[in-house]
Amino acid sequence: MTIPQSIKNGKTVIRPLRREEAAVVLPEMLYQALFRLPGEPPTKREIVFGPKLNMYIDGFGREHDHCLVAEISGVIAGAVWARLLGGGNKGYGYVDDETPELAIALLPEYRGRGIGTRLMEKMLCLLTEHGYRQVSLSVHKANAAARLYRKLGARAVRETTEDCVMVFKLDT
Repeated sequence: MTIPQSIKNGKTVIRPLRREEAAVVLPEMLYQALFRLPGEPPTKREIVFGPKLNMYIDGFGREHDHCLVAEISGVIAGAVWARLLGGGNKGYGYVDDETPELAIALLPEYRGRGIGTRLMEKMLCLLTEHGYRQVSLSVHKANAAARLYRKLGARAVRETTEDCVMVFKLDT
């Protein structure tokens, strides 16, 4: 199955991130991807440029970097991206050097509409087409998104009391 440049469904368009959008869209989406328990104060936005998170977005657009966005009426409502970190960088969802790590986020006003499911499904297809055997991510156990990942076929491969690393096996 080949993924067309744009996939239209009603008012939502799932499309690749444009190179010129990366510097603005990815920091915002990485910030939106940060999970907070109810009642926790907001995290400072600058955290995405710190050493523990910046590796997920810095210099995005290299080989093995893939990103799809959901655009609604000209607004980027969400994004899903995957990258092989390499260079000794091991992210929160690290499994091995051949497995890209995935991140997904939606702006709060667009959550609960099935957009995240569509983004994930399209990204899993895209990564399969590129020949990856699997993709991983890290998720807080209290995050409702963990249910979505399980529904889409992810399995936990490593857990702590709060977080787990999940892997999607891809049909290559």
